[in-house]
Amino acid sequence: MEGDRSVFVFHDDRMLQHRPDSNTPFLKDRLDRRVRSILETLNVEWKYPEHPGRLSAIMDLLASSPVEGVSFQTGRAATREQLARVHATAYLDDIETYRGKQAWLDVDTTAVSAGSIEAAEVAAGTSIAAVEAVVAGAADHSFALVRPPGHHAESLRARGFCLFNNVAVAAAHAQAALDCPRVLIIDWDAHHGNGTQSIFWADPDVLLFDVHRAAPFYPGTGHMDEIGGGRGEGTTVNVPLTATAGDAAVLQAFRRILGPAAQWFQPDLILVSPGFDAHYSDLALNMSFDGFGALAGYVQGLADELCEGRLALILEGGYNTESLAGSVHRVLQVLAGGQVEEPSEAGQEDVEQAVAFHLSAFSEDF
Repeated sequence: MEGDRSVFVFHDDRMLQHRPDSNTPFLKDRLDRRVRSILETLNVEWKYPEHPGRLSAIMDLLASSPVEGVSFQTGRAATREQLARVHATAYLDDIETYRGKQAWLDVDTTAVSAGSIEAAEVAAGTSIAAVEAVVAGAADHSFALVRPPGHHAESLRARGFCLFNNVAVAAAHAQAALDCPRVLIIDWDAHHGNGTQSIFWADPDVLLFDVHRAAPFYPGTGHMDEIGGGRGEGTTVNVPLTATAGDAAVLQAFRRILGPAAQWFQPDLILVSPGFDAHYSDLALNMSFDGFGALAGYVQGLADELCEGRLALILEGGYNTESLAGSVHRVLQVLAGGQVEEPSEAGQEDVEQAVAFHLSAFSEDF
């Protein structure tokens, strides 16, 4: 029953100060000229998709439709030491030079505004706070509502709207400071988590399971034969899907691949990088609200069985604000003990309603 479990939702208004605007002047350099040349080829005006309204939409829905068992916590900024566990010091030094400025950081349209560096530090630190809460037993589960997102950020490079790799920072903190040496990361964003994969490519103590839309969809990585390297060979599991894949396909991947992999790995902690751009309204994959709820229920079961329920979610993508807010709301209902609904195939419920309406007209009793 909803409310049977406690869930901490972490949020911090400082993350709303990350406000890149492609219509305002950025630092003039070669990268700015290259990005401008790309945007000029578009037939419509391009606006930065990763905007503060994403978090505001979620918080507004949770205020108007509260989830029993959910309580709200404030985030905090990550320290340089915490960031340096996964990001090179040279990269951190470079990022620092952009504090208070507007600039493009990468040709794939990753940008910063005056408040972005602090926002990114708070996103990473809030992810750590969410992990600490479940490891300490302060809450059964936690969900860090953070931005900018993180799973595209690499050790030395900002990419895909991501500055710091939030889930990687949180995983490394759990290993170094929370006595959780083995961490399972589950990424269900529609885009492959290339940054998380590269950071833990050779780490045998981090198992990354990533289900996503297949290349050439951005960022073009995540092929099935990318399985890690060195001592980490076999601890990267990629499940690339076609654009039409939805609830049934993703659930099958969880049940038939993630489940056995998690049993083999025996994690001390489970982290999820949930991206809700896989919802059909975001046009990347074909997931539904109940599909995301079912994923949350399955992962919750794994955490209960394998690591005393230690489960933290750290938000990634989702750019249709209505489907993003609804998806997060549904996941929180499940995490708080609400019923898991087995999703039906798209259109199946419509057909059943039509059957109930029409079929009697063609029966002998008509």
